[in-house]
Amino acid sequence: MSAQLDIVSIGMVTAVGLDAPSACAAMRARLDGFQQTRFRGSAGEWLTGAPIALPRNWVGDRRMAHLAAGAICEAFESVPEARGQTALILCLPEEERPGRAVGDNSALLRSVAEIVEVEPHARSRIIAHGRPAGVVALEHARRLLASGDVPFVVIAGVDSYLTSQTITYYLSCNRLLTPQNPNGFIPGEAAAAVICTQGRQGGLRLFGVGLSRENASIYNTEDLPLRGDGMTAAYRAALEETGIEMNRLGYRIADLVGEQYWFKQSALASLRLLRGRHEFQDIWSPGESLGNVGAAVVPLMLGMAFTAARKGYAAGNPVLIEVSNDAGACGAAIVASRAA
Repeated sequence: MSAQLDIVSIGMVTAVGLDAPSACAAMRARLDGFQQTRFRGSAGEWLTGAPIALPRNWVGDRRMAHLAAGAICEAFESVPEARGQTALILCLPEEERPGRAVGDNSALLRSVAEIVEVEPHARSRIIAHGRPAGVVALEHARRLLASGDVPFVVIAGVDSYLTSQTITYYLSCNRLLTPQNPNGFIPGEAAAAVICTQGRQGGLRLFGVGLSRENASIYNTEDLPLRGDGMTAAYRAALEETGIEMNRLGYRIADLVGEQYWFKQSALASLRLLRGRHEFQDIWSPGESLGNVGAAVVPLMLGMAFTAARKGYAAGNPVLIEVSNDAGACGAAIVASRAA
C-alpha cells in the first residue's frame, strides 16, 4: 500500500437518525426512513422518498451545508484535537446531474467551514463524482497524510435526490420506484463524515483501493451487455494492494440503491473473483434504509463498518466497500478493524 490511513471517528445525518449511533442502530434493525414526499409520479401518485427531518426548512446549498456540517461536527466530538489542523475533502454530486442540490461547490465548502467554525485548509478540495467520490477521496486522503502537510483529513459527503428537477429527470428515465415501475430506486438524502489520520489503534485501517470504469454503464448507448468488467477490475486492484484473495473477505457493504443493474454488477464481480473454500460473505447496503443518497454513501458505508466493528456485530473482517455511478465509474476499498 502506498500510504497508511486510519479512520478514527465518524458522523452521520440521515433519514433514520441525526447522528451516527442512532442511524447505525436503525440500519442494523432494518428500519427505514421512507415516507410520502411532496413530489408526484407520472400517474399522479405521491412518490416515496427518504427525506431528513431537520429543525428548520433549509433548502438548496444552505440545507446541504448544514447537513454536512452536522456530520463533521459529530466526528470532531471524538477527536477534538483534529480541529484547526484538518484538510476537508468534500464529496458532492456529479456536475452534470440535473437538479443537483449544490449550486456553487466552492461556496458550499466555505459555508461548511464557517458553520463548523474551522478555517478552510489550503489542501481542502472538492470531489464531485457522485457515489464513487468517497473512494477517490480515500486515495487523495492517504496521499495528503503521507505528505506530512496535515495530521488529519476529514472526508465528508453530502447529497440529495429530493429536488424537483432531479425527480423529473429520473421519472422521465423510468428510474424511480413507483407502483408502475418495481425496478427503480427511492430518492434520498444524507450526509456523513469520517476523520482519517495515521498510526492510530482502535479504528479502521484502509488496506486497498481500486478504481475502474464499466463500459456497459446503465446508460451505455451501444447497448453493451453487462459483464461486470469495471467492478471486477476495481475489486481486483483493491485485493491486490491488500495482498489477499477474495475468499479472505469477511463481508461487503455496497451502494445497492434498488435497481437490478447494481445487484447484477455486484454479483458478477463476486462470481468472477471468488475462488476456493470460504465462509458465507454477507452483503449490506444503506440503500435498504435510506434509498439513493449519492455522494454521501462511501463515508456512510465506512461509518457502518466502523460502528459494526466497535459494537461487535460486524459480519467479518476485513470488509470490502463497493460503489459505482451511472457513468460507469466503479470503486472498491478494503478496510479492516484494528484492536485498541
